[in-house]
Amino acid sequence: MSKPELSWQEKAKQMAAGIRKRVLEHTIKNNGGYMSQACSSAEIFAALYCRILKLEPSKGPADPKPYTGVPSVSNEKYSTGAYMNGAKKPEYDRFILSPTHYSLVLYAALIESGRMAENALEQINKDGSSVEMIGAEHSPGMEVMTGSLGQGLGQAAGIALARKMKKEEGRVVVMMSDGEFQIGMTWESMQFISHHKLDNIVIIVDVNKQQCDGTVNSVMKIDPLDKRLEAFGARVFKLYGHNINELASRAELRPDGRPLVILAETDPCQGLHILSANAPKLHYLRFKNDAEKAMYEKALREMV
Repeated sequence: MSKPELSWQEKAKQMAAGIRKRVLEHTIKNNGGYMSQACSSAEIFAALYCRILKLEPSKGPADPKPYTGVPSVSNEKYSTGAYMNGAKKPEYDRFILSPTHYSLVLYAALIESGRMAENALEQINKDGSSVEMIGAEHSPGMEVMTGSLGQGLGQAAGIALARKMKKEEGRVVVMMSDGEFQIGMTWESMQFISHHKLDNIVIIVDVNKQQCDGTVNSVMKIDPLDKRLEAFGARVFKLYGHNINELASRAELRPDGRPLVILAETDPCQGLHILSANAPKLHYLRFKNDAEKAMYEKALREMV
């Protein structure tokens, strides 16, 4: 007798746990990784790939394409990493990852969703590989260069406007980090999006209150972020970012003429509470000694 089909919520819960585990495995193996980002955003990526994103169905785990060089007339083999999300058709969504230091988390999500090969993380930062720790437009799951923080939303806005003009059904879904709202380009993009009434764009923000130099508000205060976004014409919802049902229900609301922004308030140590010992410096985990590494190896063994 075959096992009953899992609900999307059960699949998402398993995926979130798998994302954290894969990122921790990679971090231990390479003595460094963006662990807090995996802890805070695992449910966001799980909800995206299990429910929110309307993508071409996966054709099975694919090997990442090698890096073939920069786009040019003579580089016929050049490809963005968007192939991992399926064909670009009018009815399908387009996904933009703005904070590229979350690339490792995205790769883990692609593996967990069955879109990318199991051994893909072994290719990270190898010569000739497109699988990079700080991903670019040729990296798996990515289609634009978002490089320095704050560039993703502007490019997503351009794509959303083009899709609107073409009367395409598919949306543009952007995943952002809260620190990007310290950047002027982000607010210019929000003004553009509101002016053009781009309600075909969904912006999900990982509000983990952390950035490279410590807590977000200690570097530059952005609160009250919801009120500021509303003043720019956005339709804003604040919610608990580890609740996949709430994430999905808000992301699937009918368009109403305004861009939809979901402020997903998250815990940068979710599922790995020993990480809190490093607070407020949680941006990148590198082990200081063998004893600390052993603690994380024990935590990995205890993960479901």
